[in-house]
Amino acid sequence: MAYALGSLKLRITLCALAALVLGIGLTTLLLVHQAEQDTLALQRDRALADTVRIATLLSRRVVERQKALAANAGQIDAAMIDDPARLVALLDAKPLLRGLFSAVFVAGADGRIRVLAEAAGVRRSEVYLGDRDYFRLTLSERRGQIGEAVASRVSGDPVIVVTHPLGGSGPVHGVLGGVLNLATQGLIADLVEDDNADRVLSIVTDAHGHVLVHPSRERVLKDLDDEPRLQQAIAEWRRSGAPVEPAGLLLRQPGELVGAAGVAGPDWMVWRIRAESDLLAPLHAARGKTVLWAGGLIAVLSLVMLTLLFRLLQPLARLQERAGHLFDGTHEVTEGWPETRGEIGRLTRVLRHVTAERAQLEAFNAEVLRKLSSVMDAAPLGIAFTRAQRFELVSAEFCRLFALSQQQLLGQAARMIHVSDEDHAALDPQVSAAFARGEPYVGEWQMRRGDGSRFWAQLRARPVDMHDAGAGTIWSVADVTAQVAAREALEWSAGHDALTGLANRTLLLQQLERVLQARPRSLPAALVMVDLDRFKPINDRAGHAAGDAMLKAVAVVLGARVRASDLVVRLGGDEFALLLERCPHETALRIAEAARGAIQDIALPWQGEQLRVGASLGVASLTPETADAAAWMEAADAACYAAKNAGRGRVCAAPRARLRVVGGDAAVS
Repeated sequence: MAYALGSLKLRITLCALAALVLGIGLTTLLLVHQAEQDTLALQRDRALADTVRIATLLSRRVVERQKALAANAGQIDAAMIDDPARLVALLDAKPLLRGLFSAVFVAGADGRIRVLAEAAGVRRSEVYLGDRDYFRLTLSERRGQIGEAVASRVSGDPVIVVTHPLGGSGPVHGVLGGVLNLATQGLIADLVEDDNADRVLSIVTDAHGHVLVHPSRERVLKDLDDEPRLQQAIAEWRRSGAPVEPAGLLLRQPGELVGAAGVAGPDWMVWRIRAESDLLAPLHAARGKTVLWAGGLIAVLSLVMLTLLFRLLQPLARLQERAGHLFDGTHEVTEGWPETRGEIGRLTRVLRHVTAERAQLEAFNAEVLRKLSSVMDAAPLGIAFTRAQRFELVSAEFCRLFALSQQQLLGQAARMIHVSDEDHAALDPQVSAAFARGEPYVGEWQMRRGDGSRFWAQLRARPVDMHDAGAGTIWSVADVTAQVAAREALEWSAGHDALTGLANRTLLLQQLERVLQARPRSLPAALVMVDLDRFKPINDRAGHAAGDAMLKAVAVVLGARVRASDLVVRLGGDEFALLLERCPHETALRIAEAARGAIQDIALPWQGEQLRVGASLGVASLTPETADAAAWMEAADAACYAAKNAGRGRVCAAPRARLRVVGGDAAVS
């Protein structure tokens, strides 16, 4: 009887309530559906009218700006183009003209801006516009132009430039232009000032669908096809030939009302999008009130049924309350259980037995953990036990290493001690691979302390049970920061020059072998040998300290003339080398010539005088026939010697068996 009242009758009650709710819902939907259709029809007409209105006003504003430019163009004669002071005075006296644009400029027929007027004031400028299509068309067609949206060469913002030729009926001697900054949306800001309140999205594009105005600045100059609320409407517009229709278009888009209208003159398009759900919100609210009344009746019936069920299921509620205290220690194992029969009684007896068994197991585990903690705290290494990648045990030394207390660590995810999520993700497969081989994991990782500082740690990991990954992992941690620093310093010094910090001959030979082994993928590549000219007199006259300073200066200018991926080497004495990977032969010659000029331009102040050196450079490009690193270096050395013999201060190339002088008058074979 209790089971029937507690399960079957409850399901029957819920089914009856569901049927009642379904009937009311269907009736409401039928009544509201027609009202929704009528509302959408009215709103479509309004959306089209608003879009056409904004497009018309926008067209007028663009025409006004063209007329303003034309009206002021006659005041700039040919003589003023080369008189920036007069141009500055003229534009400074035109606040109305400047107020129509974010910037106004006067450019000569050579494409160079003479004067630029911005919000901050009028100033001279030499920005080049001669390669812009709107500028060339203004000169060639002798009439005003509205350019396509581009990134400004002055501010970097997306802009549209409106131009008018200077010169009247005579030769065109310049261009007067106004800049419309698309990022500020000044043209249409007041036209769409109610859009936020009405949740309307207004967009302006050119005839190709490129965004000119958008509430989100990063969408400007992007393709309108990427707008998620317009994808189907844009596709329909393009299928119909992408018309720029001033009379307006209504386009289909699921869940949206979309109106579009062309802007006469610049051939732009205004798009207005509003969600149908916003328009139908009042109808949905009315439907909700209807459902609310019906819901009240259902609530009363439900309350009666639930009251009856509550009385019948009271023992289950007491069982649930007692089960909530199984592990908090507030009740004795045998206290607080409900006395009842049937299914609830049988469930009560099972839970009571499980609780007693768990209490015994927890007591045993607590004793084991106490002993294990004592062992861990005595160890000189940091020790931790994790399961499911969370800390369950940590030693005192582990807490000291990571500057965290046991309370801050226990139960937390193991990734908290890693420098990054990437490090933590990379460690897991390495540990799993070692365990799969039946071996403990050993590795060095940079770790993070609780105070944010970092240190290098040697991690050792061993599974509790090699056959059960869920049994957990035992970790030991040792601080090896000093050892890592010493090793890295030793490795660095083995491959670098102590004076200049550049790579040394040993590292160069290693890199040459790597490039040679990677042929043909490593082609093209080039080796440049650099031998300083007039360096020995610096050592003899000014001393070795001056010579060292000059070598450091040469190292700096060589590093500044190559890419970060290239290798700059000091071979010894006053000899340097450049390894240029992925570098064609002609490019290597240009880089070598630039390096030669940079070295020649060094003027090192030293005890009241300026020390100077020159350089002779030899370039040898890698070929499929190059035998080995020694042959490659020999070819570059031969080219360098040829540069010395040809008069120094030169660059010689050694393609295969021939050498060619660059920057001189002689050729060497």
